[in-house]
Amino acid sequence: MSLSLHTDRLELRPLPAAAAKALPGDRATAAGLLGAALAPDWPLPDLLDVLPSQAAAEADSERFGVWAIVESASQTVIGDAGFMGPPGPDRSLEIGFSLVPDRRRKGYAGEAVRALVPWALRQPGVSAVDARCDPANVASVRVLERAGFSLIGEEAGKLHWRSDGGDDDDAV
Repeated sequence: MSLSLHTDRLELRPLPAAAAKALPGDRATAAGLLGAALAPDWPLPDLLDVLPSQAAAEADSERFGVWAIVESASQTVIGDAGFMGPPGPDRSLEIGFSLVPDRRRKGYAGEAVRALVPWALRQPGVSAVDARCDPANVASVRVLERAGFSLIGEEAGKLHWRSDGGDDDDAV
């Protein structure tokens, strides 16, 4: 797989459409396509709704969808992060992330976000990355704050965050 991002402990890889098509039923095929083992509880339920869209993605647009988070030490997919599609007319992408329960609270989500945001902001047609989370989701709030996102408001009960690369001191 040609496109990947590396951090101290992680490798992020766009989820190939063929792997998304194989999930959740054919885990062996998906693992082979990803070149990594799959954590027993991945994909998480939230990702199941997105897999059909990723399975239909053209090769050049996979990067604006789901990225597998691979723990380098174990070569295991421990979660996912990525975007809700290509940039819109406002030149923004929306990012989301999740980890399997036994890898939470280890800084992996922040590490993944701090790798993906600078990459995204270097893509043609992208000037900002947005995120949304529940106000009660303290872990996500902390990830976004530490990754340099600014709270810009609340919409439909969700906090709305934005990063435009203005503070990339924490970028990896």
